[in-house]
Amino acid sequence: MPQRPDRWHAPRTRAEFQAQIEAGRVEIESQLRDARRQFDETQERINARTGRNLLFATLFGVVLGVAMLLSLIVFKQLFMLVAAFVIVFAILELAGALRTAGRDVPRIPSVVAAVLALPIAYYVPGVGQWIAICAAVVLVTLWRLAEAVVPSMRVAGRELARDLGAGSFIQLYVTLLGTFAVVLVSRPGGEWWTLAFLILVIGADVGAYASGLSFGKHPMAPRISPKKTWEGFAGAVLTSLVAGVLLAMLMLQQPWWVGVVFGLVIVVTATVGDLAESLMKRDLGIKDISSWLPGHGGFLDRLDSILPSAAAAYVLYLIFA
Repeated sequence: MPQRPDRWHAPRTRAEFQAQIEAGRVEIESQLRDARRQFDETQERINARTGRNLLFATLFGVVLGVAMLLSLIVFKQLFMLVAAFVIVFAILELAGALRTAGRDVPRIPSVVAAVLALPIAYYVPGVGQWIAICAAVVLVTLWRLAEAVVPSMRVAGRELARDLGAGSFIQLYVTLLGTFAVVLVSRPGGEWWTLAFLILVIGADVGAYASGLSFGKHPMAPRISPKKTWEGFAGAVLTSLVAGVLLAMLMLQQPWWVGVVFGLVIVVTATVGDLAESLMKRDLGIKDISSWLPGHGGFLDRLDSILPSAAAAYVLYLIFA
């Protein structure tokens, strides 16, 4: 005859079951806290080693890369909009950074001149590009001279000359080099060369980052950029050579040795551009041009390697394509 179950046993079993659930929840929360702590510690070590937030930098890089990829492949005229967006913010950043050094650069004409120069360079490459840049320099110069007439904005002659030089520098550095990418896109098949040099710049950056983080011991330019190492540069060269050969053969329909030349030229211009911007920030006494981009600093911090590489890629296009 079956025994009747004890009616007081069920509540005790439920209590034990609830205790087990609570113990499991506490253990899971403890494991999650440990995992989060380890992740944060790893991120801090990486940030201290590289000087930037890797997670945010990667996410933004993916978003910007997808936007450029779509603009180049789907409808290449859209690349002008992407380029204008990035260049406008880069000019605003650089003008603001120069103000910290006492240089007064008019922002409105600087931005307007750059925005107008891009379509002129695209639709009238060659002569139109240089006329647009000269007009941009003249516009910014005349604007600053007109401001100097106002008594409240009047400065000494030497200071005014430095302001004019700073305004011209922005147009020659950001706008001129930026128009080379637009001119390259306007050429037959130029969108593929543009995409190729952008991939090479990104590949060189990734190669330098991975190699420098893993093996970096010998500083490359300690007074300019203490975190750059020769081991990182070697990784950038290796990555650029492999990517250059693959891109030349599979995307540009060029022989493999063109890819070797392409990769070497871009890794040099990208490194020089990065060091030049680091030197400029060192002279201005700032770490980043701005803090608008999480993990990247500012737009110009991401364009430092791209701007000179755009001019180099255009020259290589004229030679080989």
